[in-house]
Amino acid sequence: MKNLEKQKAVALRQKGESVKHIAKTLGVSKGSVSLWVRNVELTRKQIAKLKDNSHTTVSIEKRRVARLKNESQKRQFFIDRAKKDIKKISRNDLMLIGTALYWAEGRKRGKRILGFSNSDPSMIKIMMKFFRTICKVKENRFRGHIHTHSHLNAKTAEKFWSEVSKIPLDQFHKTYFKPSKSSAGKMDGLPYGTFDIYVYDVALFLKVQGWTEKIKELIIRK
Repeated sequence: MKNLEKQKAVALRQKGESVKHIAKTLGVSKGSVSLWVRNVELTRKQIAKLKDNSHTTVSIEKRRVARLKNESQKRQFFIDRAKKDIKKISRNDLMLIGTALYWAEGRKRGKRILGFSNSDPSMIKIMMKFFRTICKVKENRFRGHIHTHSHLNAKTAEKFWSEVSKIPLDQFHKTYFKPSKSSAGKMDGLPYGTFDIYVYDVALFLKVQGWTEKIKELIIRK
């Protein structure tokens, strides 16, 4: 079998085919092909053709795609390895995470409204988990508010954020439209706009503020 493959490889090489092409055609490794055809001398015309082929648009694109695929696989390897560092999220972990996220992205003005705004659906889901599980907010106390651009579809955005947050549409404030102007094309990166979670609760606002202050004391002032 090997002798037959070797003979075919030599014959293809004599026609000026590349080692990569021969290996793919015969279903063998490039290392084997290189060994079999090492004594085959190519003509100047054949060598020139192989060089030209290696610089064609198709070849360049194939190499680019292969490089990106390899880079993606390397990145995913490190991501997957890092994920193993976290085994689970406890209730206390969720309280700290939710408080920290609110500290970073939450509403600071006013004294009776908890407000959290973001365009990342995963972030909204985490904060809804925080409000429901840790803060014990009753479902009828939630309010949703969408900020989007006038050229985007409001109904689609409202349905999307209602499904993400599990807040009924009848608990949404009227959607706010920002004039698109020259940003119509640029803002399509946020097809659903940004979403605000509102909870009107003075006591809870102060409790989250207290949790934030405690985190500062334990980490910064320690």
